[in-house]
Amino acid sequence: MNNETNPDHPQSHDQGHAHPAPEAQTVPPAAPAEHPGGASAAGEAAPESLPDAHGRPAMTPEMKKAAGEIFDPNSTFESLGLRSSVLKGVQTAGFTKPTSIQARLIPAILNGHDVLGQAKTGTGKTAAFGLPLVHLCNKDEPFQGLVLAPTRELAIQISQEINELARFTPIRATTIYGGQAIPPQAKSLSRHSQIIVGTPGRIMDMHERRLLNFSQTRFVVLDEVDRMLDIGFREDIRRILDLCPPIERRQTIMVSATISVEIEKLARRYMREPEKIVTSSGSLTVSLVEQHYLAVQPWDKRRLLLHLVKHEEPALTIVFCRLKRTVDELTRFLNENGIAAHAMHGDMRQGKRNQVMEALKGGKLEVLIASDLASRGIDAEGVSHVINYDLPEDPDLYVHRIGRTARAGRGGIAWALVTPAQGELLTQIENLINAEIPKMEYPDFIASPKPERWRDVDAGGRPVVEIAPSDKAPKVNRIAAAAAKDVPPPEQVDTTKFPGGIVPTKLPPKRLFGKLPTRGR
Repeated sequence: MNNETNPDHPQSHDQGHAHPAPEAQTVPPAAPAEHPGGASAAGEAAPESLPDAHGRPAMTPEMKKAAGEIFDPNSTFESLGLRSSVLKGVQTAGFTKPTSIQARLIPAILNGHDVLGQAKTGTGKTAAFGLPLVHLCNKDEPFQGLVLAPTRELAIQISQEINELARFTPIRATTIYGGQAIPPQAKSLSRHSQIIVGTPGRIMDMHERRLLNFSQTRFVVLDEVDRMLDIGFREDIRRILDLCPPIERRQTIMVSATISVEIEKLARRYMREPEKIVTSSGSLTVSLVEQHYLAVQPWDKRRLLLHLVKHEEPALTIVFCRLKRTVDELTRFLNENGIAAHAMHGDMRQGKRNQVMEALKGGKLEVLIASDLASRGIDAEGVSHVINYDLPEDPDLYVHRIGRTARAGRGGIAWALVTPAQGELLTQIENLINAEIPKMEYPDFIASPKPERWRDVDAGGRPVVEIAPSDKAPKVNRIAAAAAKDVPPPEQVDTTKFPGGIVPTKLPPKRLFGKLPTRGR
């Protein structure tokens, strides 16, 4: 497939992508000589364009160079100061060379520093804090390490990875998260694991039940710190950190792919002279991700997505939507059209979410339609394509979404479906990642006319609801109206209606206003 970039693509804030082409055009059937990922430049030779077994683009010389930049050429895991039992777990896990963030974060943590780390998605941040935790924890002390994650799925993944790396040590991690019954997790806590990984709400719940104590906590890790210190989690995080030993007696590590100036200032309040480590210089997104946007009218988005999935035949695609309702509707639409799609969002019961995650990591899914629940830290082998069905309102989420592909030095493809109303959002994303996202043309896709009953949507994909003015009289509070009632002047009063002709000049100071019903009486 020949993909053409838009040579007139503007970068300015005022013009940006304010008006993507209203005609959406789609990909012709991929020729065998061209790579089906849609990420190669037009006219590339077939041998360099063929995808791998997972449908990811072949490693071009530029991509190989980018993959080499992820790893630190001057370091080995043996040179980082980890003990032999930890190194054995690293070797068994298949790690050969540390990534740049691992090479810098691990020694800083081993030396006792508080660390604020920022690195691109898919560069091994979990191992970067997990390995030193396993190295530093004492086998005889429970609850020494506390790792907080924003989602249940990420907490489970972190715990699994730590236990895999620690398989030849006595150190173990236990996962605590909501959506699961308390007794099984209470039983897990009774084993007195050295490291606790969980979501803030359930961690606080277990503490209030006196099943979890923070008095011995020596290490606190906030993964996806920009999300953890967001408004939704901020109060829980503050309470948990206040229950832990003071910053002089604990080591605090915070990591993420995106850390704004505001979040950094907030994070430093809970840390002791932290060392900031940034390995995401230049573009925030991994250069191994081939990014493109597709101009499409909102009523054609489902047809275009179906066309892409059918023609590209990727090994595994994750499609991100903003709304849970959109996730369900899109999943149903694809299944009705012969695509085996699975949904994942926060309203699903935990057992179902776990089943979907296991199938995702086991390579048993073809298409996953997900909310941003799956955009943070989820690491699944073989994700060849990420499609932003809806652009996120927060540009940071775009970085995390497309980070589900091109992990650990592999290639990947990311597409964004952009409606005319979302041009400004696309420009904001480009400004954040410090890179231009080229446009893809689809000459064989015929745009359909606007349906008669179509309801326009805002940039976030939500229907625009107009509230018509009401002809009904406004509701009146009879108590307030009675209290504000004016006494007419004496010349307007019929004195014959008052005994002795005495006319009141004001309302009585106390009135009952009638009997008012009260609850419970």
